[in-house]
Amino acid sequence: MMNELETKLMNLGFNYLAKNSADFCAQLTKKKLSPFEIVELIARLEHGERLNLGVMRRVKAAALGRYRPLCDFDWAWPKKIDRTAIEELMTAKFVNEPINVIIFGSSGVGKTMIAKNLAYQAALSGHTAMFTEASEMLSDLERQESPRLLKLRLARYIRPKVLVIDEIGYLSYTNLAADLLFQVITRRHEKSSTIITTNVAFKDWTNIFPGAACIVALLDRLTHRAEVLSIEADSYRRKESKERKGRSKKELVAE
Repeated sequence: MMNELETKLMNLGFNYLAKNSADFCAQLTKKKLSPFEIVELIARLEHGERLNLGVMRRVKAAALGRYRPLCDFDWAWPKKIDRTAIEELMTAKFVNEPINVIIFGSSGVGKTMIAKNLAYQAALSGHTAMFTEASEMLSDLERQESPRLLKLRLARYIRPKVLVIDEIGYLSYTNLAADLLFQVITRRHEKSSTIITTNVAFKDWTNIFPGAACIVALLDRLTHRAEVLSIEADSYRRKESKERKGRSKKELVAE
C-alpha cells in the first residue's frame, strides 16, 4: 500500500513526500497541526526538495569531476594571489553582471581548483555551468561533419551561464580551432560568463594559435568585461609529492 502511495506521490511531483511519507505521517500523528499548517508544511518541504534536486542536476550537468573545495586551498603557499578577489567571485555575483574570469599561472598552482569551485558556486546559486578542457572542447567541435551538426554542438558550449575552459596554452591548435574558440567566445560575449585558465600570457597566444587571424578580436571580447587573476607560486602538486616521499622515508626508517 505504501509503495503504491509513493508511486502516486512521485507521479504528482511530490518528491519529498514520496521519499519520506512514512516519517512524515508519523510526525503528523505527534503534532497537532491545523489543515492549513499541514498544507503549508508540505509546500515548504516540497519547495526545499525541489531546490535540492535542482542543485544536484546542475552540479551533475557541470561535469566538474573530482576537485578540492576552496576551504582546502593553502593561501600561504603562493607568492602572489588576490584572495579578496577570489572570495568575492565565490559569491557568484559575477554571473549576473556577467563578467569573464581569466586565471593565469604555471602548472600546479591551483587554477583548475579555483575555476571548478567558481562553477560549483554558480550551480549552487541557480545558474547552469559546464567544465571542459580546451583540447576536449576544440577537438569535439572540429569533429563535427556538417554545418548543422556544428551549430548544434556549439550550442552545447554557448548555452551554460558559466563555461569553464581549462588549460589553454598546454597545446597548440589549428586555425580552425582558433575560429571555433572565437565563435564560442563571441556568442557568449556580454550574455554569459566564461572562465579561462591558462599558463600563457595574452601576448603569447599567437604561439598557441599560430597564424590565426582572429586572436586579437577574440582577446578583445574575452577581456572586455573580465576579472583577470594571476597566481605566482611553485607547483603545489610537486610540494605535496615531496612531502609524501619524505613521510614514506621516515616510515621506512621507523620500521
